Amino acid sequence: MSMDTILNYSPNFNIKKRKSNQIKFIIFHYTGMKNESEAIERLTSIKSKVSSHYLIKYNGEIVVMVPDLYEAWHAGISSWKNFKSLNKCSIGIEISNPGHNFNYKKFSKKQIQSIKYLSKFLIRKYKINKKNILGHSDIAPDRKKDPGEKFPWEYLAKFKIGNWHSLSQKTLFKNRGKKITLIDKKNFFINLSKIGYLSKNSKRIRKDKFLNPIICAFQRRFRQDLINSKIDQECLLISQNLAKKLN
Repeated sequence: MSMDTILNYSPNFNIKKRKSNQIKFIIFHYTGMKNESEAIERLTSIKSKVSSHYLIKYNGEIVVMVPDLYEAWHAGISSWKNFKSLNKCSIGIEISNPGHNFNYKKFSKKQIQSIKYLSKFLIRKYKINKKNILGHSDIAPDRKKDPGEKFPWEYLAKFKIGNWHSLSQKTLFKNRGKKITLIDKKNFFINLSKIGYLSKNSKRIRKDKFLNPIICAFQRRFRQDLINSKIDQECLLISQNLAKKLN
């Protein structure tokens, strides 16, 4: 399978080459800048010290910025399950979008088609498990919101690009806003550990300042129409469903 791309290389990557079997994750981002030209300039500027392997432009064009077998600087301080610093084991895909600070908007149909095309190409090439296809906010919830609640996770999951729950809208809405017990709350965070948001022995589970962004990251991914950092029965059911599917 070949792929049509354009080249615009970034100097921001680690020189040491990695082996293809070290690539375990795909991480999606949005550029979060007012316009595309500024985003490209930042991703290719040595001063910025940030980059990604690919950029998907507004018109759907796929730009190669760092070859796959080199570490691009896209994830930063990050963790998922017991993985730390995910730059070393992931491919980063930036998608042109102004983000939450600059009138966040829906991703275009052409972008979504390119996301699907590129993801399937990479999944096949590196044998990436669908549970390891994540957003920046999943792996850095205390710092990041991208790719955000408008990213088409549910649609992509139909093509085995990332995970989604199997609950009906009727069941979800029926349980929205319903209070949970302290035991339910504990079980919710146990489920989040199974999904990947917290390592099994995480000390951060007791720190509310860290837990609220994690709840929002979970909602931004799996309950996209209501992000309020509050755990209700709907969130609990989604977490149970996903934890059961993933383990």
